Amino acid sequence: MIRRTAPFSPFEFLIAWRYLRARRTEGGVSVMTWISLIGIMLGVAALIITLAVRAGFRAEFVDTILGSNAHVTLYSAPMEVVEGSGVYSSLMRDYDARAERVRAVAGVTRAAPLIRGQVMTTFGERSNVAEVYGIAAQDLATIPRVANPATSQGDLGQFETGIAMGSGLARELGLGLGDKVKLISPNGAKTAFGTSPRVSVYTVTYIFTAGRWDIDRTRIYMPFAEAQSYFNREGGADEIEVDVTDPEKVDDWTPALMAAGGAGTMLWSWRDASGSFLRALDIEDNVMFVILSVLVLIAAMNITSGLIMLVKNKGRDIGILRTMGLTEGSVLRVFFLCGAFTGVIGTALGVALGCLFAVYIDQVMSFVNWLNGGGVWDPSIRGIYALPAKLQMYDVLKAVGLSLGLALIVTIFPARRAARLNPVEALRYE
Repeated sequence: MIRRTAPFSPFEFLIAWRYLRARRTEGGVSVMTWISLIGIMLGVAALIITLAVRAGFRAEFVDTILGSNAHVTLYSAPMEVVEGSGVYSSLMRDYDARAERVRAVAGVTRAAPLIRGQVMTTFGERSNVAEVYGIAAQDLATIPRVANPATSQGDLGQFETGIAMGSGLARELGLGLGDKVKLISPNGAKTAFGTSPRVSVYTVTYIFTAGRWDIDRTRIYMPFAEAQSYFNREGGADEIEVDVTDPEKVDDWTPALMAAGGAGTMLWSWRDASGSFLRALDIEDNVMFVILSVLVLIAAMNITSGLIMLVKNKGRDIGILRTMGLTEGSVLRVFFLCGAFTGVIGTALGVALGCLFAVYIDQVMSFVNWLNGGGVWDPSIRGIYALPAKLQMYDVLKAVGLSLGLALIVTIFPARRAARLNPVEALRYE
């Protein structure tokens, strides 16, 4: 009676490991094994790095949006000022009452009336355009990215005596704290000869860095009452900024906010403003994952080439093992383990390399920037100032699962070929 051994017995592991450590006379097999291992390592590392950078970029981009902008903006549709006058305005006259009703909605953490307008800024011989936000001091202090003392200059308590300006705009104008900047609005005082530009001078009492290039380069905050006077909005507000507890599910608050806002209320969420860009990021993520998966597949196919060469070189050994009583299943498992060892070791090294790259992304980018003489990361194009990376367990497991799955699948064909090798044919010419 033939005694069968259990699948994946220790001797099968020993034989597989012995075959992987080819002698010098079998250098071709050894070279193919190393090529397969290095290819899988680089493919897995590239996949993990790409997924980490993608996750970090999206997280940083969304954080800069939510940290310096409203989650939802509530404004009014144009309504006739006086019935039959034919004059329409979207100015909110009851902004205090609306803001109180909005704050009473469950899940709303902030509701701030706002004035918005565009101006030209002038300091010395330099000038630029800017967007002015008129806001109360207590509401400005609740904007995380703006009120962050670690990235700002000046005292936010002095805001009522001047204006707050983005660091990019301040740098382009060449001004600092305490300097006086001239703001010019085309919609100024109304006279018998038309509307004349309004020119006012303000002291810069606070300079902030929100982390978004476009915000830091264009935004100015002005005290709410001053903005009402400067932009001819006396007794009204243009809109109400609203923050909620879970901005990712901001659409869930739409019915309650519409009801609290009253007749004519319209909403514009951060997803409406940046939704197309986020969708483009998602599409790019999927495409990059598919492309890098193909690279991992190509690297895994090298395992097939290496195993075919190994089976060809070990034909005599296979014949001897079969005549000694080794079953087809054992031979299949031996060569399957040869490919599996390469896949597992390559994947493990790839995970280590990819994680190290993601953890030290700042140092890597600094080195690349030094090699290229600067300008590798342009914030004016990408919006944020640095390339972030965020390692997520799901992404790492996805890369590991893909690599191991492909490595094990491509191993089956050469392993079956070895198992079906006829021992008589293998030993005929020995």
